[in-house]
Amino acid sequence: MAGSDRGSNQGKRPTKAERREEARLQREAIQRKMAARRRNRSIGLALVVVAAATAVVAVFVTASGGSGIPSAQDLLKAAPAAVKTAGCDAVQTTPNYQNAKGDDPDVDHTHIGSTTTFATPPPLSSYPTTPPASGPHDPTPLSAGVYPSPPGVYNAVHALEHGGTIIWYSPDASGEQLDQILAFYGQRQKEANVGQDRVIVAPYSYPSEGDAGTLPKGAQMVLVSWHRMQTCANVNLAVAFDFTSQYSYPSWNGRPWKGVAREPGGIM
Repeated sequence: MAGSDRGSNQGKRPTKAERREEARLQREAIQRKMAARRRNRSIGLALVVVAAATAVVAVFVTASGGSGIPSAQDLLKAAPAAVKTAGCDAVQTTPNYQNAKGDDPDVDHTHIGSTTTFATPPPLSSYPTTPPASGPHDPTPLSAGVYPSPPGVYNAVHALEHGGTIIWYSPDASGEQLDQILAFYGQRQKEANVGQDRVIVAPYSYPSEGDAGTLPKGAQMVLVSWHRMQTCANVNLAVAFDFTSQYSYPSWNGRPWKGVAREPGGIM
């Protein structure tokens, strides 16, 4: 009887309910295939986007030496145009302290504490420029480096006498250009020899000194070497490097030295 039951079931036509169920299963199978195709297309598109982004990053990193920091050569190429866009004046020759006569008067080189006249630091307002570019200074020169807060200004003046340069920036300054300056001069000497061992980068803010304790009105960056100064409305790495690479001693990569420091190459 079992055999006769199988034979009768094999010849039986599917019911309406069974046909609906079969159609539902087929629709679900088709929907799964379509969903799989969509997922594959999405994954493929995402891979293309990632590959393109990776290529852009690779080109950028290669062009910048692998660090994202502009190269010295590119900065010097950009410097002439950057002087205008950053609102910089030409490099100026600064007066002697107290307008003393002569090309190199002794008062410009006095160590604070070595004479009765300068037993203590004179007010910054007594210097002919803001920031100072020469004059009485601390016996210990400031070391090169990037300073997150205002360093000893009288030590900084001594560093200028030894052939150093300073990138003073307003504590209100911010943005990509300032970030680039901090990163560029913050590189290790063994990783990028761009003269950063003779450069000081620091905010200029000495509130107790009145107007002489802040950068001139409208200036966000002032570049200083001994008796030389360049003032800019905005911070700019290309302008800063063009200055430091010529006025630091020794100059960068054989550029002609334009400085007039009395003791170039002295310890910083």
